Amino acid sequence: MIESLPISAPPLPEQRAIAHILGTLDDKIELNRRRNQTLEAMARALFKDWFVDFGPVRAKMEGREPYLPADLWQLFPDRLDDEGKPEGWNERPLDEIADFLNGLALQKFPATDPDDSLPVIKIAELRSGVSAKSDRASREVPPKYVIKDGDFLFSWSGSLLAKFWTEGEGALNQHLFKVTSERYPMWFVSHWVYHHLEEFKAIAASKATTMGHIQRGHLKAAMTICPPDDVLERMGIVMAPLVEQAIQNELESRTLAHLRDTLLPKLISGELRIADTAAFMERVEAVAT
Repeated sequence: MIESLPISAPPLPEQRAIAHILGTLDDKIELNRRRNQTLEAMARALFKDWFVDFGPVRAKMEGREPYLPADLWQLFPDRLDDEGKPEGWNERPLDEIADFLNGLALQKFPATDPDDSLPVIKIAELRSGVSAKSDRASREVPPKYVIKDGDFLFSWSGSLLAKFWTEGEGALNQHLFKVTSERYPMWFVSHWVYHHLEEFKAIAASKATTMGHIQRGHLKAAMTICPPDDVLERMGIVMAPLVEQAIQNELESRTLAHLRDTLLPKLISGELRIADTAAFMERVEAVAT
């Protein structure tokens, strides 16, 4: 029956041109994904060496050669204190270096106009992104519960995960924290959350309930090591761009995916001609290379 259905197909050369256009977009999205894997691996390796293993401090104590540029190397103390942390650095609970804003029960803010509403960001959206199945909420949601690109979110129950949000505006549902800090940069805060995430997952898994979770007391028990503000600021010259570039890559990939999904039916149906997209694709290919 399927074989007997008539379809309209563009000539083979045009099919190949369409495939090239869409393939170029997919290639750029895949390139961004691989770049982000590298950026994230670099950022996590540096964070672990500097703030968890205290690699530069231990190297200095052992008389080893510097393995960082001189301006970074001199930021690290020459020894560990009696508590085993870099001399002059402080230990603080995770909930003291950042604010963890829990979301709302958004049934109280039903969307009256679907075209002027916000997607409800639940654990499923944090994991897989906004979809047509996502619930909607009114824009009367208090502003502090409105999520924007670049916000750092952390689900504290069910599937514990944390990430920078890049799916556009949304409304923060309960069971998710929006993590902010007035004093510490978000690259620093986010990596301390990542550092404790496996521990939090283990705590949640041990709960004898249908939906494991952590409590605010666990945030207080999770400790962080904080250098002086001026040292942290200079470290941020290296760390912040790694995180910021990863966020920008995600945003670009979202735009490219939307463009691909918009172009496909228009090109196949003939509503949009190959010549109309040629100039744009030259710009995309230039960026991809």
